[in-house]
Amino acid sequence: MARQQRTRAEYERGLPDHHDPLGGIGGAAPAYSALTLRAVLAAFGLLSCVAGVVVMAWLGLTWAAVAFVVVGVVCLVDLGWVIHRKRRGEPG
Repeated sequence: MARQQRTRAEYERGLPDHHDPLGGIGGAAPAYSALTLRAVLAAFGLLSCVAGVVVMAWLGLTWAAVAFVVVGVVCLVDLGWVIHRKRRGEPG
């Protein structure tokens, strides 16, 4: 079964989620994704990894520099995905 493409208006209005019949009485409010916070944290992680690579390369610790590169690539991919989600109109 093919999944239909969602429109920008659907993302702005909010996607359907689990209906909590006690949501207004004592249940938890519907959760929203904190995409902006996630983007800030990914950017901070990316900048920290770049600094880590420079310092570790200067100290001659190649294995540590490679580890920072791997974590930096993960941060870069996450930042790209968050930007993609925000461009298509998801709130957060």
